[in-house]
Amino acid sequence: MEKIMWKPGTMVYPVPAVIVSCGQNPESYNLITIAWTGTVCSDPAMTYISVRKERHSHSLIKQSGEFVINLTTESLTYAADICGVKSGKDVDKFSLAKLTPQKSNHILTPGIAESPISIECRVKQILELGSHDMFLAEVLCVNVDPQYLDENGKFHLNHAKPICYSHGQYYSLAQNLGHFGFSVAKPKK
Repeated sequence: MEKIMWKPGTMVYPVPAVIVSCGQNPESYNLITIAWTGTVCSDPAMTYISVRKERHSHSLIKQSGEFVINLTTESLTYAADICGVKSGKDVDKFSLAKLTPQKSNHILTPGIAESPISIECRVKQILELGSHDMFLAEVLCVNVDPQYLDENGKFHLNHAKPICYSHGQYYSLAQNLGHFGFSVAKPKK
């Protein structure tokens, strides 16, 4: 069967659903849910977020040059949704979502205490792309919740029950289907 051609669109799904914190003092702290994010380089560690220019968080990030990517979990799904539909111009999203600002190590923008991972970022470049601007950023440090570390120091994000976003829906992650390299691994004797 032949595929049907559609107009150009964003069909790379699922994507992470993260809550990005921004603002450098308690009066300006804000949260925004972002699905356009990901890794762009491993050395140096770099990431990006894409934000619509009309969003309140856009000006906060552009002004400060910093933000924190906070990974979300099943227990943070409601908070992620409320932070995506409400404007920080009108409400204090930390209070509304019942989240706790947590002091960062290298920047003034706080992370979210309830998130299993908070990634401190400094903007290196802003790319104007159209509907969104991409904030290309260096990862300054990764703050992890020690409850997800095993006795060997390995981090088990799966125990935190992360979520993803696909076509307007939030999803939990399914079962493990294999590890990197399993397709070429030699059978164990």
